[in-house]
Amino acid sequence: MALHIVIDARRIRDFGIGTYIRSLVHALSTIDVTNQYTLVSGPADVRTLVGLPENFRTAVYPRRDSDFLDNLTFPIYLRGLSPDLSHIPLNRVPLLMIRPYVVTIHDMANLMFEEHHSNLRMQLRRWRFERGLKRASRIIAVSEATKRDVERHVNVPPDRIRRVYNAPDPGFLMRSSPPGSEEQLRIMERYQINYPFLLYAGNIRRHKNVPRLVEAFAVVRDQLTAHPVYKDLRLVIIGDTISRYPEVRQAVIKSRVEHVVRFLGFVPFETLRCFYEFAAAFVFPSRYEGFGLPPLEAMACGTPVVTSNVSSLPEVVGDAAVLVNPENVFDIARGIKDVLLDDRLRAELIRRGRDQAARFSWERTARQVLEIYQEAAGR
Repeated sequence: MALHIVIDARRIRDFGIGTYIRSLVHALSTIDVTNQYTLVSGPADVRTLVGLPENFRTAVYPRRDSDFLDNLTFPIYLRGLSPDLSHIPLNRVPLLMIRPYVVTIHDMANLMFEEHHSNLRMQLRRWRFERGLKRASRIIAVSEATKRDVERHVNVPPDRIRRVYNAPDPGFLMRSSPPGSEEQLRIMERYQINYPFLLYAGNIRRHKNVPRLVEAFAVVRDQLTAHPVYKDLRLVIIGDTISRYPEVRQAVIKSRVEHVVRFLGFVPFETLRCFYEFAAAFVFPSRYEGFGLPPLEAMACGTPVVTSNVSSLPEVVGDAAVLVNPENVFDIARGIKDVLLDDRLRAELIRRGRDQAARFSWERTARQVLEIYQEAAGR
């Protein structure tokens, strides 16, 4: 008998979680013609969900999940949809959430890297976090590392937790134009990119370690001042607006690299892919990742990657990246120099990186998630 599955898709346009929702929904739509799906989205999100088959429909719900009243109003709204099962794709579960439901846990950074662990707000956040997981019929953890974190920090029976990997957006693997095409050159010209650059893409949060990346870049640039190719090396950072993170700005000023570090904020998908493909290397020295999608995206685009040797990152990148200690500026700088200057290593990383990225598939992810839906609904 077919299930009626409701997926909370209100963050479909967000960075990171939006990729997860979009990719999972479209993969489910290609493999499941039996179950009925309702995608709950905001009024401005409906056009993002066009082109899905007949067993998928959208329902517009205006309140954001960050609104406190959502703890009451969203469960009431869901009850009106009469689902057999609901899927909350990130751990912001309403306090009065109706069961059964599945929740995806992408990481535990909000709890592990909060600066003020003792205040009341933090304690309430932790209580809500644990309550949402403990009441879930199944928990989807996006890596073995995240699964271990859930088991270690939340008292949830391990048999209710399933590891299901994410995957790169298929758009990174399917090119509309070849690398170095006229269209891509126009994008680089629009951003006035006419120099070799290192790339970072992602949110700029405390655990992302961007200040150390800036410091390591300054070390590398100082060591390559006489290099024929990399003497004008730059650092491009795509992601959050820098104004919210004064420690990153301070690192840029302290390292005296204001004139060679660029912050671009969020960019369209085609532009992001273009930056991945043109980058001399992608550097991602995060101190903690639940999965770590950007390194895989860079690999899918044929870019050598330098990333951290902690949390889920070694699990995700395998032997296809240079691993560094994220706490050591000089080790990060060493990894960057190795990737830039060792041609044999670069070629090997590019080859292995494409193979590694191809191991992750949204179709495989969707099939595993569909099995979890069946389990959680008792079918």
